[in-house]
Amino acid sequence: MKLPREFLVSTLAVLLAVTAAVMACPPSDRAALLEFKSQLAEPYIGVFNTWSGGDCCTEWYGVSCDQDTKQVADIVLRGESEDQVIQKSGRSGYMTGSISPALCQLTSLTTLVIADWKGISGEIPACLTSLPHLRILDLIGNKISGHIPADIGRLNRLRVLNLADNQISGSIPSSIVNLNSLMHLDLSNNQISGVIPQDIGKLSMMSRALLSRNQLSGSVPSSFASIHRLADLDLSSNRLTGSIPAQLGSMGVLSTLNLDNNQLSGQIPTSLLSNSGINILYLSRNSLEGNLPDVFNSKTYLTALDLSFNNLRGSIPRSLSSARYIGHLDLSHNHLCGPIPTGSPFDRLEASSFANNDCLCGSPLRTC
Repeated sequence: MKLPREFLVSTLAVLLAVTAAVMACPPSDRAALLEFKSQLAEPYIGVFNTWSGGDCCTEWYGVSCDQDTKQVADIVLRGESEDQVIQKSGRSGYMTGSISPALCQLTSLTTLVIADWKGISGEIPACLTSLPHLRILDLIGNKISGHIPADIGRLNRLRVLNLADNQISGSIPSSIVNLNSLMHLDLSNNQISGVIPQDIGKLSMMSRALLSRNQLSGSVPSSFASIHRLADLDLSSNRLTGSIPAQLGSMGVLSTLNLDNNQLSGQIPTSLLSNSGINILYLSRNSLEGNLPDVFNSKTYLTALDLSFNNLRGSIPRSLSSARYIGHLDLSHNHLCGPIPTGSPFDRLEASSFANNDCLCGSPLRTC
């Protein structure tokens, strides 16, 4: 029996509607995204122009969904990127408003990047810590204020926490040490105060810890040395006091250590200068004292060594001449005395590297 054409058309329309409903994101996810959008204003590029229609999984700029469940998995909105939408506009992005707690309804969210929009303010919604699958939280480059959520440690799958270049205040929550999957931590250029948790060494997976340009006080935790994957540690431009933990010199992977512009005192640990893995070491603008350890050798490879603006005394170690490579060297503004060693790297350094010491002499300064 031949079916009527109208029946076939009607049946096909129903099937297409059912298929579209199955492929579309859940209405609750779509509603959460629209509520998030309503709290923001982006006047120049039009990144939200595609946020229309019933399926937020398809062609909504910056949104992607889990292929199986169709729930929203990633939100990636960067105001400065090489994305075609940004490049075509010929300018970097600018957005105002705040981050809506409605995002907390996206229970399958794994990535949340709302970065470099310059004008987004308000606080980090505390409920974000209830998202069980969140792996990346990147809010760099906005005007976000308030505190880091106290229970941030609940995000036990979090790998990246980047809150740099905002106006965040308060202290580093003690629960942060429970982020046992964290690999990248960047809290730099905020107004964070208080001490660094002494048990931060529990973050055993971390490879980068960037806490510079804040108002952190107290000592440098020796437990950093327990993080065997840590390659980059930047605590510069804070108010840290006490001595530099000698344990930092035993770290096998540490490549960059920046403790510039603090209030650190005591002597430079011998282990720090004899660690052949460290190739960038910034210790300037502190109150370090004592002699420079004479521990350099043919394995020493330093792209940069800056010890300026301290209270170092004695002579420049002759073993520096035996280093395999030393790029930038700054020993200025100390109390060093005696002849500057000859040979590499001293034969290519300028006088500014040795200026304002008590009685250094020899090339490139005055003769002895």
